[in-house]
Amino acid sequence: MHSWPGNYRPGNVAYLLENGLLLRTGRLNSSFNAGGTGGHIELVDWEGNVVWQYDYSSPDYHQHHDVEYMPNGNILVIAWERHSRTEAINAGRNPSLVGNSGLWTEQVTELEPVGADQANIVWQWRLWDHLVQQYDIARANYGMVADHPELVDINFETGGGNNPDWAHFNAVDYNPALDQIVLSSRSLSEFWVIDHSTTTEEAATHSGGSAGRGGDLLYRWGNPRAYGRGTASSQQLFNQHDVHWIEGALADAGQFMAFNNGLARPAGNHSTVDIVAPPLEENGQYALEEGQAFGPNSLSWTYPSQPDYAFFSPNISGAQRLPNGNTLICEGRPGRLFEVTYDGQPVWEYVNPVRATGPIAQGMNPSNNDVFRAYRYPPDFPAFEERTLEPQGPLELNPLPSDCVIYSNPVSSAHSAESLAGVKVLSNPIGEELAVENETGERLQLQVFNLAGQHIAAAWAEPGTNRLAAGQWPRGFYVLRVEVPGTGRYFVEKVVK
Repeated sequence: MHSWPGNYRPGNVAYLLENGLLLRTGRLNSSFNAGGTGGHIELVDWEGNVVWQYDYSSPDYHQHHDVEYMPNGNILVIAWERHSRTEAINAGRNPSLVGNSGLWTEQVTELEPVGADQANIVWQWRLWDHLVQQYDIARANYGMVADHPELVDINFETGGGNNPDWAHFNAVDYNPALDQIVLSSRSLSEFWVIDHSTTTEEAATHSGGSAGRGGDLLYRWGNPRAYGRGTASSQQLFNQHDVHWIEGALADAGQFMAFNNGLARPAGNHSTVDIVAPPLEENGQYALEEGQAFGPNSLSWTYPSQPDYAFFSPNISGAQRLPNGNTLICEGRPGRLFEVTYDGQPVWEYVNPVRATGPIAQGMNPSNNDVFRAYRYPPDFPAFEERTLEPQGPLELNPLPSDCVIYSNPVSSAHSAESLAGVKVLSNPIGEELAVENETGERLQLQVFNLAGQHIAAAWAEPGTNRLAAGQWPRGFYVLRVEVPGTGRYFVEKVVK
C-alpha cells in the first residue's frame, strides 16, 4: 500500500505514528558488533522526507533493537554501554566471565528531538547502577543475590562465558498510566519493570520516584534463577522478544504479552506467545512475598495451547493483540505472519516474499526472509487521514494472475471440465523437489495443497520439466492441481513426501 525509501539497513524496528510520521532505526558501523545493532534514529514523513535524524552512538554507547515513541513526543532508546575488563571486575564480575573486550551493560535514554538533527537527553537509567554480586566481598555491589530481587546479578550468565553482550535487551515499552517502562532481557530470559517518574539522579539510586525505589527493578518475571529464588524448573521464558503491555480496551489489557522464542526449552525447542497478569497493587507497586519469586506461576493466555514443535523462531519475532480479540503473530525467522482467534484458531496467514537479495518469484520457498516485527494498522488509523491508500501491486516476482483462489475441495473440482493431458509427475513419492513434466505446449499454473485444503505452494510451469522446491514441506500427503488459467482444464494428482 505504501513504502518509504531509506539509506540504512534496519536497526531493527519501525513504527507508523498517529501523526503520520514513520519512526525507524538504522544500522551504523560500530565497534558494538552484535545482533540488533542500530545507532541511527529518524522520523520520516509520508513522502519519504527525513524530518529529524540523530545518531545515538559513540565508542562508549550504541543504540540497538528497539525504540519507543512517548506521548510527549520524546523517544526512549535502549543502548549498550561499554565497560572495560578492569571496571567489570571491580564491579564484582567473575574474571572468568569477562574477556579483554570488557562488558556491555544497558541503558535507557529519553531523547527530546530538537531541530532537524539534534536531541536533548532529558532522562536516563543505567543498569550499571543496579547490580549485585556475591562473588567477591572486596568488590563493589557485594550482597546476597537472593536478598536483592530489585538488583541484577552481574554474574548470572546464560549467553556463554566472555560474551560482552551480557544482558542483551531487545524491547522497550512505556506505560503512561503507570509512568513505568518494561525492558526485555533476552540473555537472562526475563523482563523487568522500572520507574520512569524518577529524575535521572534518582534513577541512579535506590530511592525516589513514585514507587520510592529510585531506579531499582519494581518487577521482574520469567526466570527466578536470575535472582536466586528459583530452579531450572521455575524458568518460564526462554530468550523472549517483544515484551509489552496490552493496551486500552483490548482483551487482557494491562497484562504483559511476549513472544517466548523457546530456544533451549527443556522439553525441546518450540515457540509460544504468552500473556502474564502481573501482581500489580493499587499504589503502582508489585506484590512480592518474602523470600519468594515474583508471581504469577502460570500464564493467563498462551498460543498454542499445546506444544507445536513446527512453530519455532529462535530469535526476533513478536505479537500484537487486536481489537477483535485476535492476535497477530510474527514468527520472525521464517518470515511468517499469521492471525489467530482468542481460542487459537488460525484465520489469516502471509509469508514475507522478500529476502536479503530482494523479492522472490511467487511459488518459490523463501529463505533469509526474516521479519523483526509486524503491526496491524486499521483503516481508520489517524496516520491515514487524507491519505490515498491504493494497492501498489504484489511484492512477489511473476505473480499469479489472480489475487486469491480458494478451493473448498482441491481434490475434486466443481467443474465438469475435461482432463488436462500432457502433464505428469516425474517422481512420486517426492523428496527435496516436486518435478512436473509439461508437454501441453502451454504455460500452466501449479498449486499444491495439503489434505486439509491449506495452500502450500504455487508456481508457473513452462513447457518442459519444472521443479518446485519441497524440502521444507512436512512429510505427508499433498494434492497437486495443474490448470490452464481461465479455461477450466486441469490435472489433479495426489503426491506423497
